[in-house]
Amino acid sequence: MAHIEVGRLTYVLPDGRPLLNEVSFRVGEGVKAALVGPNGAGKTTLMRLIAGDVRPVEGSVASSGGLGIMRQFIGSIRDDRTVQDLLLSVAPERVREAAHKLGETELAMMERDDEKTQMRYAQAITDFTDAGGYDIEVLWDTCTMAALGAPYDNVKYREVNTLSGGEQKRLVLEALLRGPDQTLLLDEPDNYLDVPGKLWLEQALRETPKTVLLVSHDRQLLANAADRIVTVESGNVWVHGGGFATYAAARRERNERLDELRRRWDEEHAKIKRLVVMLKQKAMYNDGMAPAYHAAQTRLRRFEEAGPPEEAPKDQLISMRLRGGRTGKRAVICEGLELTGLMRPFDLEIWYGERVAVLGSNGSGKSHFLRLVAGEEVRHTGVARLGARVVPGHFAQTHARPELQGRTPCEIVMKEHARLKNEAMKALARYELAGSIAEQRFETLSGGQQARLQILLLELSGATLLLLDEPTDNLDLASAEALQDGLDQFDGTVLAVTHDRWFAADFDRYLVFGADGRVYEAPEPVWDEARVARER
Repeated sequence: MAHIEVGRLTYVLPDGRPLLNEVSFRVGEGVKAALVGPNGAGKTTLMRLIAGDVRPVEGSVASSGGLGIMRQFIGSIRDDRTVQDLLLSVAPERVREAAHKLGETELAMMERDDEKTQMRYAQAITDFTDAGGYDIEVLWDTCTMAALGAPYDNVKYREVNTLSGGEQKRLVLEALLRGPDQTLLLDEPDNYLDVPGKLWLEQALRETPKTVLLVSHDRQLLANAADRIVTVESGNVWVHGGGFATYAAARRERNERLDELRRRWDEEHAKIKRLVVMLKQKAMYNDGMAPAYHAAQTRLRRFEEAGPPEEAPKDQLISMRLRGGRTGKRAVICEGLELTGLMRPFDLEIWYGERVAVLGSNGSGKSHFLRLVAGEEVRHTGVARLGARVVPGHFAQTHARPELQGRTPCEIVMKEHARLKNEAMKALARYELAGSIAEQRFETLSGGQQARLQILLLELSGATLLLLDEPTDNLDLASAEALQDGLDQFDGTVLAVTHDRWFAADFDRYLVFGADGRVYEAPEPVWDEARVARER
């Protein structure tokens, strides 16, 4: 039986802050449960606790059926692993261990080809075979054909950093959904997938008999694929037994019920305290009232020891003040631009104040295009230049910001933008990044908190051209709505790569990177550009 069971789990962050307090829930066999909640509430930490990556202060985690895990961040532009390494990282433990030993003996054979080494090599091959290593490579061939359009043998030594974020996600998802593990943990599996990829994922989740616990902020995917909603907020967990369509109403009713219970508790608390005060006064003049007074004291003590009911979580209040500034009429000019091997040459003019969404299949060059416009080194021919007074600000798709590692949000804002600590904390507070979060290292922030910090840095940088690469992927609903409001007020130009159907609806123009290498404009969002299978 494939299941996940969490019992009275408590977790405290390394700095001593409590994150999860005695949370309990169960995901039964074949159930597709979505883990939702505000950025930083503990969704990824809870997934890591279930995966065994970190240990709780107390409580227990149990699972069955083998555990396949997709973590929130798979790779980055600096990831030097190969496709083979990536697939091994999500293979069953027995296969991983056998592959590691086989790799070691292969290296030993290259250095010393004696009889003892040959015997070790032969045994390693046998162990790899017995572990199912060669069988799983047959499965991987199917996965690479589906995700990359090429056989496994052709791409297994290809570096992960040459794949787009969507290609990395699709490859790992193919391996997990087709693999032997019957219980899956998927942390934001839809991030960086194009819309056809998201539709594929929704169907695959509906059809698989496996038990799945996933984290996602995509409302359409949640509505189409999840039959349970597990909410993490204010250190607690509660489960909505229906789908996402009824979740908002259920959460609202729950919060109203919690508010009512707290109101009644406060009223009863005040009533008992008044009774104690009254009986105390009477006992001062009448010894016969002493027993009643002591009984009331005992009742008050027990009432307070039991504590108040759970408090309804507060809604997030995020205010993004993206200002921008006036630039020349033409913000971006492309003439005969071709990113080597990714697209045909194209011309483009983007005018001041326009909102341009860049759409298309994974691997078609969208992120590379944004990096080129941002001023990074990207192989190309033709011209891509910025207009007068255009200051680009780049939001990176994979949050690969090594210059921010080891520093806190407060330190980053103070150093990067010459802000006093008081000013920095005020700015962070508008993004729900103040308090203890402001003193955490960048790499310890949740994906959504990292995304909000990046947007704040864009705000403070004075950028007049926002280059946003999948900005809503890690943002919870409240943060995504705040970003939309901020962009509505932004006095500048926006060029955004997105696969978010809700986010794209507000843009003026749609630049489509076609699967055949053609770059063209469309009057409405185009989501059905199928990727052309090709060997690389």
